[in-house]
Amino acid sequence: MELRSLRYFVAVADELHFGRAAERLHIAQPAVSRRIAQLERELGVRLLDRSPRRVRLTAAGHRVLAAARDALAAADRVQAAAGAPAGTMRIGTAAGFTARLERGIDALREHSSALGVDVVLVDLPLAARLDTVRRGEIDLALARGVRSAPGLRVLPTWTEQLFAVVSVQHLAAGRSTVDLADLAVGELRIPSRDHGLFLPEALKAAIRQAGVETRVGRLAGTVQDTIVEVGFNPRSWTVLPGDQVAEIRSTRVRAIPFTPQTTITGSVVVPVDLPHTCVAAHQAAFGD
Repeated sequence: MELRSLRYFVAVADELHFGRAAERLHIAQPAVSRRIAQLERELGVRLLDRSPRRVRLTAAGHRVLAAARDALAAADRVQAAAGAPAGTMRIGTAAGFTARLERGIDALREHSSALGVDVVLVDLPLAARLDTVRRGEIDLALARGVRSAPGLRVLPTWTEQLFAVVSVQHLAAGRSTVDLADLAVGELRIPSRDHGLFLPEALKAAIRQAGVETRVGRLAGTVQDTIVEVGFNPRSWTVLPGDQVAEIRSTRVRAIPFTPQTTITGSVVVPVDLPHTCVAAHQAAFGD
């Protein structure tokens, strides 16, 4: 089994569309289909249900997806630990940063000597992302909702609006904005700590201020899994920042801004000894 096959599978699972996955991977769609079919033969299970109108993960596909993410993250950590040649910038990231990364990398290359630098993205859970910056295995990391981290500089860089994500069958789905009282009767689903936001402090504060009781269900897995589960349950909901909302592909859910508006802070996390000029450049590159 090759890591490339796992990467292709994760891309299709994220997009739930072979064409979009191929675009993301910068390869032809038939190559993606062949790799997935080969992986299914090797594992002896069907990972995806395919139809002309949609692609869905099977039960086995959900189980394999979590293991595939772990395997790819471990491989990235091995590569980072081995060190990268001079001229490489290693950035810790996770799902939901695509557009910000593209803009940031372009800005760094345009306004600095990084034009010829090779950029390596290392996809890691939040705790591991911070640890690898601390150990010097990656150069910087993007993170949301982190106020401080021992041995690191946390640089508040951008602000994202938070959205409630509900099933299109939810009673509030037709509204232009939603307040917490509209959602309190349902069950709040949250991605696990390894895969996304746990419960943003901004939302906790809003819940306290609104004086409502929010029932929190079991932790979901990835952000994508959470979206899928919410889409099939008209009484559940989740919360996502704007950059992640922009990457939602499902037609079963709708993202609605909160009223009053609620936001979360995104930060660039760097080593404490990073020169001031580099700090300023990183903040400027990844800011709004």
